[in-house]
Amino acid sequence: MNILTAHQPVYMPWLGLFHKIAISDTFVWFDDVQYQSKEWDNRNKIKTSHGPLWISIPVKRKNHFDIKLRNIEIDYSQNWQKKILKTIDLSYNKAKFYNKYKKFIEFFFSNNWKYLSEMNKYFILWVMQELRIKPKIIEMTKLKIDGKKSDLVLSMCKSVGCDIYVFGKEGKTYAEVAKFNKNKINVFFQDYNHPSYSQLWGSFKSHMSIFDLLLNCGDESYDILMSGNLSKNEIIKLINLNHEK
Repeated sequence: MNILTAHQPVYMPWLGLFHKIAISDTFVWFDDVQYQSKEWDNRNKIKTSHGPLWISIPVKRKNHFDIKLRNIEIDYSQNWQKKILKTIDLSYNKAKFYNKYKKFIEFFFSNNWKYLSEMNKYFILWVMQELRIKPKIIEMTKLKIDGKKSDLVLSMCKSVGCDIYVFGKEGKTYAEVAKFNKNKINVFFQDYNHPSYSQLWGSFKSHMSIFDLLLNCGDESYDILMSGNLSKNEIIKLINLNHEK
């Protein structure tokens, strides 16, 4: 069975997105959509000595409500790069695997990315490589799809030719499951069970950027990411059981 999922190239995502990609055979960059201000496109959280902290990338905001996510440009008029590097260093220089990833951190935040999606994709692909997650990757713009919300996803599923589509938990609010069933496409709603792991700075805080997991846990990150959650094979078995009922 070909399992498909898709997502916007959001900034330094949380663990749940990488689980969703890990249980899929094909992943679509959903970047031909509207940029969302004050969401996850250009900000996420890390854990500091003062608790969770938003780390944001400023973007050029002129007419940004009329611009697709893939065309949103980063704003370098603010001195955000040095500030973020300093914040990460202060927050994680005592983390077990900080030195392993230090060169990447310095490159990632010092490089002059033009587009936000370019920066975000680079990070996500790097994490996928570190975690040895290897789905087939397709650009949304390369697909001939149309519609909105549930119909857009269904159009994408038909274009790619998948058997199972993985929605996030919020997909339950808009997915028209009957239409997917009619087209013989199974639907799975991911409800990610967030694991706990060794962190700096006191009691565990969930829903940080996956950076927090990597810097604290290194090579154990994939197993921690998947712990307490269904694997690809378990999802297929679950769907087959549902068909047998």
